[in-house]
Amino acid sequence: MSRLRPERVQEALRQEISKIVLEEIKDPRIGFLTITKVDLTKDLRYAKVYFSVLGGVKEKALALKGLNSAKGYIKGKVADRIKLRLVPDISFRIDESIEHTKEIYDLFERIKKKDGGGLNEGSN
Repeated sequence: MSRLRPERVQEALRQEISKIVLEEIKDPRIGFLTITKVDLTKDLRYAKVYFSVLGGVKEKALALKGLNSAKGYIKGKVADRIKLRLVPDISFRIDESIEHTKEIYDLFERIKKKDGGGLNEGSN
């Protein structure tokens, strides 16, 4: 498995880290979260692991602290499960893309309501 392309390694890492966080880590700071994406450098040495979590700023900060404190454990489990020459150094990041998408959707909804439901009514 050490000769996988980075995209396949990224997906394998995402799946394994998701399993570890969901099934094995019992830290109360880590609420209901989802590992959304893993970005791996071309040399496979560093992995940015993005996650989303239900809740506000406080819950996100607590989840980040919990994940960072379990980083060594997670890396060890990944090393046992995925055969790589070098297990990447993991850094956790909060995935803000879902909130950003929701903000854009809400903005479109406000524009639609302000326009009366039809953006181009009467332009025919």
